[in-house]
Amino acid sequence: MLLALRNPADHADPLGPAWLEEAARDVTALGSYSVLGIVVVAAIAYLLLVKRSGAALWVLASVLGGMLLSNVLKHSFARPRPDLVAHAAQVFSPSFPSGHAMLSAVTYLTIGALLAGMHDSRRLKVFFLGLAIFITVIVGLTRVYLGVHYPTDVLAGWCLGAAWAAICWTVFHWLQRRGTIRPATHDALDEGDRTDGR
Repeated sequence: MLLALRNPADHADPLGPAWLEEAARDVTALGSYSVLGIVVVAAIAYLLLVKRSGAALWVLASVLGGMLLSNVLKHSFARPRPDLVAHAAQVFSPSFPSGHAMLSAVTYLTIGALLAGMHDSRRLKVFFLGLAIFITVIVGLTRVYLGVHYPTDVLAGWCLGAAWAAICWTVFHWLQRRGTIRPATHDALDEGDRTDGR
């Protein structure tokens, strides 16, 4: 698959025009530590502003736990990066599982599920979860296109990230049922805004 995505005459050249390769780098950055860090900080700040500190702590624990798991697995397997083609992006860690794919799944699915849970509308639930899945998928695909991961690295990252997000979501719901964390519903947020005089 890596070779199929390269110019047969030059394996250092990904298929497609130059703008496509640059676009792939832009998209792959959505799974980088720096971009995910900004997304998580923004989500936590929002949750704190609407007085949902329990949900904010859950998001932080979910993402940090996913990062720790990703790094432990990477260094445990210590799989070398693909050497069939030239890398079209910088890499600094072992290959399996894909950290971009895994952490995108953890972060975007966690936040997407939280946003979906704040609304009763089925269309909004589908939108938030669909957007989270879409971003996760395109980030993973760019890792293969850029030649920095084998397809199995990305598949493993997706599966592990989705599984970790599901486990964290299950724990979050269990804590909500016990009353440890208040449900972050849309109605509850509106009521909180009215209480604050907004």
